[in-house]
Amino acid sequence: MKLKNVEFKVKVSNTDQPEQRLKELNPVFKGEDHQTDTYFKVKHGRLKLREGNIENALIHYHRPNTAAAKQSDVILHTHHPDKALKEILTIHLGIMSVVKKRRRIYFVDNVKFHFDKVDGLGCFVEVEAIDSEGSLSTESLQRQCDYYFDYFGFDSQDLVDRSYGEMVFLQKTWL
Repeated sequence: MKLKNVEFKVKVSNTDQPEQRLKELNPVFKGEDHQTDTYFKVKHGRLKLREGNIENALIHYHRPNTAAAKQSDVILHTHHPDKALKEILTIHLGIMSVVKKRRRIYFVDNVKFHFDKVDGLGCFVEVEAIDSEGSLSTESLQRQCDYYFDYFGFDSQDLVDRSYGEMVFLQKTWL
């Protein structure tokens, strides 16, 4: 499935306050997922295998490393957990990094909210305005992100410009 989304990520001291603020909008709660994302070494874009109790997917995406809300072009393949897939990808591509996190997932219409506690990195909020049907413009998705950025009262200094996988990888290279 091909998706287009505009997304942003902010680092927060904890996720409680923004999550409570979101609840004022009566979002749909999808649950709490304990996820392991394995990022593979690829030449173009990013490729990760997500293993969780709610979401299991192989995800390839292109997204610039900018701190502002940005477009991400995604190819998403959902599947039932299968160790063989991870073994094949590991043998052929090699692992760049592994990210373990606890994620609380909500939706308001087409906008997905992640309240993440990431091992070794801290707490984050991600907002993704998703176009899964090709019916929304990039500008309208951007406006949705801008609205929620302001709604939560986030500070632009807290924006994160890269994936968790890259942050873990960079953390490993500095040790």
